Amino acid sequence: MPTKLSLVGMKSKINGTIVKVNIDLDDYTTLVPVFIPDLDEVRVFAQRLHEQGQPWQGEIFGWNAGYNPGSSEPPLASKMLFTPADFWIGDGAIWFFAMMWENGNDKPPLETIYDKNLVGDLAI
Repeated sequence: MPTKLSLVGMKSKINGTIVKVNIDLDDYTTLVPVFIPDLDEVRVFAQRLHEQGQPWQGEIFGWNAGYNPGSSEPPLASKMLFTPADFWIGDGAIWFFAMMWENGNDKPPLETIYDKNLVGDLAI
């Protein structure tokens, strides 16, 4: 069961960038402004979850997100010797950022970002 993370001590103001995103609809494409959080703040949040070592799923920085702690059991149909901890935020069709502790819980995580549909900063 996912747990709640205390946000005590976190900034009340979120830093980030508003960007334009291509959204393909049935008969046309439109540009939509979307908030992308500062990745350093996302990393701090993910690291706090990782230190707690408890599953979490919810919303943070305006996006769905989740954390799964690592396990000594290998993933199904994998040559890996254990299941690494992972954190993700975003939507795979718009923008997505993930961290995976593939080299062990005490090593820096590998990061993946999907931003193919981002087309630039919003002119304000």
